[in-house]
Order: sequence, then C-alpha cells, then structure tokens
Amino acid sequence: MSSPVNLDASSPWARLRAAFDRLWPARCLVCGERAGNDDLCPACVRELPWNRCACPRCALPLPAPAPACGHCQRRPPPLAETRAAFRYAPPLDRLLPRLKFHRDLAAGRACALHMAEALAEAPRPDALIPLPLHPARLRERGFDQALELARPLAKALDLPLLDRALLRTRDTAPQSRLDAPARRRNLRRAFAVRPGVSLPAHVALVDDVMTTGATLHAAAETLLRAGVTRVDAWVCARVA
Repeated sequence: MSSPVNLDASSPWARLRAAFDRLWPARCLVCGERAGNDDLCPACVRELPWNRCACPRCALPLPAPAPACGHCQRRPPPLAETRAAFRYAPPLDRLLPRLKFHRDLAAGRACALHMAEALAEAPRPDALIPLPLHPARLRERGFDQALELARPLAKALDLPLLDRALLRTRDTAPQSRLDAPARRRNLRRAFAVRPGVSLPAHVALVDDVMTTGATLHAAAETLLRAGVTRVDAWVCARVA
C-alpha cells in the first residue's frame, strides 16, 4: 500500500504544487482572469446574483420579505420550503448551461460550493436527493447535472446523499418547451421511489434551475406518498 502524500507546506509535493499554481494559475470560468479555489475570480464572485429576498415556499424573488408569495398563499405547494441560492441571471446563466449541456463539471463544482454557502443556515434535512434523469436521457447526456451539484453540496454540508432513492419512470418531453399547465400534465406519474429504499422523515431535493416548480412538485408528491413527512427543495437558481 503506498504511503499518503505529504501535504505539509514544506514538503516537496507542496512546493511542486505551489510552483505549478504560479506558472499555470487557475482561470475564472466566466471571464478568464485569475481564479480562486472555486474557479471564479473575486470580481465574478461579487457579481453572483444571490437570491436573498424570496418566497420561502417557492423561492420566487420578492421586493420585500413576506411569509409567502400570492400564488403560494392561494395554492400551497407540496414543498415545505424552497431555497434557491441565486436568481437565474449573469453570471449564473452562463455557468449552469455549461454544466447542463456541455458537461463542464468545474462549473457545477463552482455553483455547488456557493450553493453550500447560501444553504448553510437552511433547515437541515436528514438527506439530500438529487432530481433524477430518465435512464434514456442519462445515456444520451452521460451525466446527471443535479447529481453533480448534490455530491459536492452533500460533502460541504456533511449530509447523507441518497442518489438512487428516486427513479424517473417516464421519459417526459423537455419542460422548457411547455407552458405551465402542460408541464404539470407532462409529469404525471413521472417519478417513483426505488423498491426497498428506506427514506428518512425529512429530505431536500436538489436541482439546477427552478422555473415553474412542476418537476420538483411531482417528485415531492411521490416522496410524500411514500411516507416522507417533509420535503424541501434546494436549487442553484430560480427563474423570476
């Protein structure tokens, strides 16, 4: 068995790593300037569109704090709480498509690290469940963007990750092509809990972008029917 790498600052490995960083510094994923450990430069971090004032039930950005937005007061969603770290605005609207459509895992890691910062004070669930892709879509894309956000998020916040608890049972049409009523119809019976999985009482669903919330609501309803008592949603960005 090989001995572990010595990470002491005076070790040859640490000196080599420091020299490498000086010669080939990491570049910001957004603007190309010198980046920090999150692959973003300080200027782009300052431009992140934090979603600090939002409806606690659907994360819709609000002009002032309120118990819920008008829509959630009229029709309470199945989610007990929704937290969106950011509004879907620059530079997030560049980073998330790079993860979702171009398999840029560094962009996903950068988003997840800052999601963890925003979610550190959220009510703590017993586990995180990434919103799954249908197997056909997963084979086509080669990775699941929600899982790529959930993995570093679970690690950063020291939470269990149940990445195989929820199944996508129908290969539904892309939600981006549909209006709100069609999105809801499209997702009927689209999810199921994997047989034999033991679910905790409180879980948080993880996804990249929330628009109408139809997908998250369908997944939450499935989990509630399976015996989960509280389902939250943690998303990277909310479309206003």
